[in-house]
Amino acid sequence: MKKIAKLILMLAFSFTAYFGAAQAASASYAVIDADTGRLLYGSSPHVRMPIASLTKMWTALVAIENADIDMEVTISHEAANAEGSAIYVEPGEKVKLETLLYGLMLRSGNDAAYAIAESVGGSIEGFVDLMNEKALYYGLKSTYFTNPSGLHHEFHISTAYDTALMLKYAMDNEQFREIATTITYNATDKLTHGTNWLNKHRLLREKVGAIAGKTGFTKAAGRTLATYFEKDEKRVIVVTLNESNDWQVHKYLAQKAFDEYKKVTIADKGSYTVNNNISVNLEEPIKLLLNANEENELKNVLYLSRKQNEFGVWHVFLNDQSIFTKRVTLEN
Repeated sequence: MKKIAKLILMLAFSFTAYFGAAQAASASYAVIDADTGRLLYGSSPHVRMPIASLTKMWTALVAIENADIDMEVTISHEAANAEGSAIYVEPGEKVKLETLLYGLMLRSGNDAAYAIAESVGGSIEGFVDLMNEKALYYGLKSTYFTNPSGLHHEFHISTAYDTALMLKYAMDNEQFREIATTITYNATDKLTHGTNWLNKHRLLREKVGAIAGKTGFTKAAGRTLATYFEKDEKRVIVVTLNESNDWQVHKYLAQKAFDEYKKVTIADKGSYTVNNNISVNLEEPIKLLLNANEENELKNVLYLSRKQNEFGVWHVFLNDQSIFTKRVTLEN
């Protein structure tokens, strides 16, 4: 039997001391629903700031999406001598791209970042173009990259919210997820300085629900941190920029989200009757993180393409803002 959903049919095409530290005027943070990208909490979440090595999350995703991670990379003199943190590869060494990606994410190697960029993009400039094209594709409107490592440049900026979205989109990629959730790694590559690496993101080892993330620091950016948390089917991403007490702030903000939000099933999997002629099919249920005041304020809206029976887009609105969209198939 078909279910009756309350759908509006529209024809269209279409705290503590820890928390106090996060509210400092020079700091910024964002907490988002990792499934939908909705901003749950924030302090200056859309202010453009340097993000330091959080850049490397995007470097990793762009590399994975544009190259075979089994490809062999010959380390150039320029990459081996890149400024900043390193995994200490040597000029002329031959290293799998996969190994460089682990060195990038776990140890934040700037030499790995430059070797990846040269091999995947043909040049640093070519790879940075790929990074910026991908940012535009995903709608990161306040983000611009000038290098693959996050070394300071006045035009190399993003926001806490955009950076949280970077981690969300990256974690949707299975290869990135496997790398980013790794705590210790020892590659088969026999590098001069070895590959027995421990992930610098210490919350992954503290059993607080953190499963992935990235650390960062430059003098200009201060401490930057991105963390992906999971607990009881709830998933949130926390990003802080220029926050000196970031480990504690991340734990506090994640727990706050887990305490104040619950996973609510908005619509079950199945077929929904819109009118006498049209039904839509949800292949999986719609579940959203909502707080106690939001559940009764939702509105479901279905947009149909102008071409009859082609497709529909199911929107969930909260306070006149779409917080979830999903393409759905139509049935007669």
